[in-house]
Amino acid sequence: TTGAMSRTTLLSIIIGFTKLESALGQCFQDPDTNAEWAQIINNDTTSTEFSIEGSCCQETVCGLGCAEETPPPAKGFGIAVMVAIAFFVVVGFASVFVIKGKSENFFVAGRSLPLWVITATLASQSIDSNALLGCSTLSYKYHFWDGACLPVGLGCSLILNSIFLARHINRDGALTLPDVFAKRYGKLVEVMVSICTITSFLCLLAGNLVGMGAILSYLLSISPEGAIWMSAALVFAYTVAGGLYSVAYTDVLQAAVGWLGCMTLAFYSIANEENKAPPPSIGFPSYMYPDDATCEMYDGVPCENDATACCYNTEKWCPSDDNCVVDNGAYPFGDQRIFHDQMTNAHSLTPFPNAVVFNWATIFVLAFGNLAALDFQARCMASKTAKIATIGCAIAGCLTFVVGIPFAYLGSITRVYYGPDSARASFETDSCNIGLGLPTCALWLPDQDAFIKYLTNEVPSFLGGWCLIGIVAASMSTCDGAILAMGTVFSHNIMRNLGSFFPCIRKDLVNEKNLLSMARLIAVPFTVASALIASFYRSSHSLGATGYLLIVAFDIVLASVVVPLFGCFYAKKPSPLAAFCAIITGILVRVILELTLPKDG
Repeated sequence: TTGAMSRTTLLSIIIGFTKLESALGQCFQDPDTNAEWAQIINNDTTSTEFSIEGSCCQETVCGLGCAEETPPPAKGFGIAVMVAIAFFVVVGFASVFVIKGKSENFFVAGRSLPLWVITATLASQSIDSNALLGCSTLSYKYHFWDGACLPVGLGCSLILNSIFLARHINRDGALTLPDVFAKRYGKLVEVMVSICTITSFLCLLAGNLVGMGAILSYLLSISPEGAIWMSAALVFAYTVAGGLYSVAYTDVLQAAVGWLGCMTLAFYSIANEENKAPPPSIGFPSYMYPDDATCEMYDGVPCENDATACCYNTEKWCPSDDNCVVDNGAYPFGDQRIFHDQMTNAHSLTPFPNAVVFNWATIFVLAFGNLAALDFQARCMASKTAKIATIGCAIAGCLTFVVGIPFAYLGSITRVYYGPDSARASFETDSCNIGLGLPTCALWLPDQDAFIKYLTNEVPSFLGGWCLIGIVAASMSTCDGAILAMGTVFSHNIMRNLGSFFPCIRKDLVNEKNLLSMARLIAVPFTVASALIASFYRSSHSLGATGYLLIVAFDIVLASVVVPLFGCFYAKKPSPLAAFCAIITGILVRVILELTLPKDG
């Protein structure tokens, strides 16, 4: 029915099952809907507002209990993380005495890094807060494979790099990745590639600043934006001081601390948590169980209105208002850690029609787009030999799988404590059910800090703190690599070529004497730009999260740079015109599709 009377009647029925307390609030953006509820609650046809004092919209309107507050983290977590950050910064500054003012030492560590350092630093670039925090957040908000596709894609990229590119990159003797293009395609393509890769790394750095900032913001009780800027300043300082020596050897330390802490926490939780995923909902008074198994699990009783159905046992589970075991009925049949057909069944993520395709696309984008990552290839250039670069990439790819994928299992565990059936769940009251013409409360609002809260409240403090240090260390290892890469490429590959395109600019504007200083100076605006992007996505963007920015970063270079990169080594006669057309058409197609295709979900 659609008449005004039937609508009001249905609203009255819903309200009859809720606990209404005297309060004043606006729970709906639509003033007419708000007024309808006010008139029924206040029993006054002239009312336009209703009061929610001592309650909340989701309880007053939906009958769902107000979300419980999570206790603030113990101060020890913040102290431990800041001490670890300070230690990494000191080590980074100490390496300034190693570079001795030489640009080759600064940019590619004197081409002297052994296998164990190359492996650690490559894996550290892959296993960052985008991969770890992004993985756990996406698997918490959606499901296992939505998070796991990040470390899977990143690990595949390192293995592909080992097979196809690492040895060639090392033997080329280049200082930066755009140098490889310059040798085959000329200066114009070199500059175009530089712009594309820098744009990519602005997003990569921003994603890691979001992750690091989220942890510092929660632990230190400061604003997310302030935590992002603090993170940017700390990483920038030691990166520009020591260059790739600083980055490489701090990466080794960060890997030793970070990977072990993250893996220990992940495997501890997987092994010891009683509920690996939310169980079938116990429900609330008058809740009807969907099958006999759930009914038996909770000692259900015949329903009052239908004795053939099984309902919540109020006498056992809720004998009094202050002694109730209830949940929100979000999982009638329970959840699972992993649905094994999620990546093969096109209907597994209904009603989102393209979600499976999106996950496969994410793996493809990361696996191939990362081949044009400035930090990955800088480490291949810094290897002692081509063999070390090849083996290091392969081992680092396997480490990415081992460290990253277990974090996807933690998503379902986090939902047990902070999911839609938990006491801490928040719901959007002002969501619309078109079929009934009524506001409904089915829209769960995932807590963007849920995994951090899980680490500080639900696991042993030592393990939670160790994992937080590990994620911060992983984030710092990628942040410093991104800052170094952008400063290096802009000063070496763009500014040195300006004189070739603009006669009014001196061709020796950047030379061997001032290249190092210029790279350090140029890193400043790029770090600031990434911090601005991170602040926007953290605070204002509905998609804002580490995983999203990671995908965008390598989607940019996949569309523009990857095909000409393969042409450098696998085409008999690399064509500058072909490379130019590949980059231009790739960029145009990517931008057009971004602006024109509708977004599902």
